[in-house]
Amino acid sequence: WKAVGLCLALYVIRMFGITAGYHRYFAHRSYRTSRIFQFVLAWIASSAAQKGPLWWASHHRHHHQHSDQEMDVHSPEREGFWWSHVGWILSSKYEATDFNAIKDFAQYPELRWLNRFHVIPAVVLAVACFLLMGWQGLVWGFFISTVLLYHGTFVINSLCHMFGRVRYKTTDTSRNSLLLALITLGEGWHNNHHYYATSTNMGFFWWEIDVSYYTLKMLSYFGLVWEIKKPPQRVLVARG
Repeated sequence: WKAVGLCLALYVIRMFGITAGYHRYFAHRSYRTSRIFQFVLAWIASSAAQKGPLWWASHHRHHHQHSDQEMDVHSPEREGFWWSHVGWILSSKYEATDFNAIKDFAQYPELRWLNRFHVIPAVVLAVACFLLMGWQGLVWGFFISTVLLYHGTFVINSLCHMFGRVRYKTTDTSRNSLLLALITLGEGWHNNHHYYATSTNMGFFWWEIDVSYYTLKMLSYFGLVWEIKKPPQRVLVARG
């Protein structure tokens, strides 16, 4: 049970790295932080084995520009569930990083290094899990947790464009889902996000649970992050 607890803890910590780091910070710049803490976020997210921060953010920016259109690399509307869920990230077709799409962060040599050697944080974590709890720590703390992270993250690319409620009219099939928001620490409010992508919080209303936003808000009290962006009133009152 300790190994299972480690599995869940590392799922939550690394999911925060993906949602608050790769997504809301590197892809959308929805808040500001220091150069040191941005590297910390990138390291935590890289330990999820979903490639590097510049690769991840550049592909996500491309997705927002072409969501559910012909050039979208993971549209369930066009390519089907399995491709949008996990097929695209396993394809050699999308291994390259488009540095032109991420010039703002590509200027940092430490991020370029981490983007190139993105497997290092995952290997370090795997070794730490083994040293901490032996084979159970490695299997549950790293491997099972990482598989759960993959599917937990990628349901946003797939299921959040297939099932859920639509609050805002957008040019894509993005939807809101409480269940997927719980699994992904707030990313399930996907229709909200596609309507107003620069907001730090994806749960626009108090009843829309967004754990990553709550955590970032807490970190702001300690001065680790600042200039947290929220949707303006015109967005909150908009419908359909």
